[in-house]
Amino acid sequence: MKKSLLALAALGTFAGAAHAQSSVTLYGIIDAGIAYTNNTAGQHNYFMSSGNLQGSRWGLKGTEDLGGGLKAIFVLENGFNVFNGRLAQGGAEFGRQAYVGLSTAQYGTVTLGRQYDSVVDYTGALEVGSQWATFYGAHPGDLDNLNNSNRVNNSIKYTSAKYAGFSFGGLYSLGGNAGQFNRNQIWSLGVGYSQGPLVLGAGYLNVKDPNFSFFGNTPSSSATASNMAGSRVYSGFASAKTQQVISAGGAYTFGAATVCATYSNTQFKDVATEAGTGLNAAGYTGGSGKFHNAEINFKYQLTPALLVGAAYDYTKGYGLSNAKYHQGMLGVDYFLSKRTDVYVDGIYQHASGTDSTQRAAVANINGLSASSTSNQVAAIVGIRHKF
Repeated sequence: MKKSLLALAALGTFAGAAHAQSSVTLYGIIDAGIAYTNNTAGQHNYFMSSGNLQGSRWGLKGTEDLGGGLKAIFVLENGFNVFNGRLAQGGAEFGRQAYVGLSTAQYGTVTLGRQYDSVVDYTGALEVGSQWATFYGAHPGDLDNLNNSNRVNNSIKYTSAKYAGFSFGGLYSLGGNAGQFNRNQIWSLGVGYSQGPLVLGAGYLNVKDPNFSFFGNTPSSSATASNMAGSRVYSGFASAKTQQVISAGGAYTFGAATVCATYSNTQFKDVATEAGTGLNAAGYTGGSGKFHNAEINFKYQLTPALLVGAAYDYTKGYGLSNAKYHQGMLGVDYFLSKRTDVYVDGIYQHASGTDSTQRAAVANINGLSASSTSNQVAAIVGIRHKF
């Protein structure tokens, strides 16, 4: 009996040691709100909105200590709509993230799977739509992907360790088309700096055949028709051969206040090159649709529990579109605890010029159907809980 008890004790000690070297964590966010818009296709609308400050999700992440400072890591992250239980990201089971890789504190991390690009990693967090303004406050149509609307399939990614505040990384996605090496190819690079009150970041993204490889890489995507119809800001450029994004941003915190600014240049190059049903409905014969975007945002922590924010964003089209979009945002976020907060946000957008569809530009706040006029207002009140 004593020998059996000793054996069980030894086994328990070994199991505890093994457990200490590896772990799996279940985590998630549930974000739900009630929203209003004054004009979608000429009508005002009240509706329920899921995943506003952050996408509603649940996930599993794990690490295993392999010795010598080397770890195996993985993440499986599912997005969903809290109001109807449907899968987000076009019905992909782990559409937010799904990757596995190796990591060291000294040399960085290499991962393979469905992942975020470097524009998202190094400048996305500085955009107000990724902070307190909800995804409705993202840049029009999230044309530069700073709000992480699109992920990258079939990707290999490297993220460095931090060296004196600096970090860098890159991603490459194989297109997977036999005999067409560049087809659906995606690559990106980024660099960041974070030390004390100062944060800086810059990113570059290059996407071949964006209608299919970037906007259309989920189970519900079309293999022949447009996957870019969600926003008139760029829907007319679905036949572009390449999407290119250059982004940069910075933030500085002084006391309870933080000021952030971002700039991006987005280009849909060689329009009318990509073949597919309805991809060139605007009738282009060539050229590129290009956009400058500049944003400044401010937030102030009035109390440890109460944050207020204001932001302004300007988008200017050139090349095949001369549309202009002015967007203003105000928000309040109150933390009931470290894991639960309630928020109120308002967004106003004004459009002018001619948009990608070659029609008079109308306001088209990210995530909403286009207005019938040059103006559009959205407001939302919601609650977010993290676990």
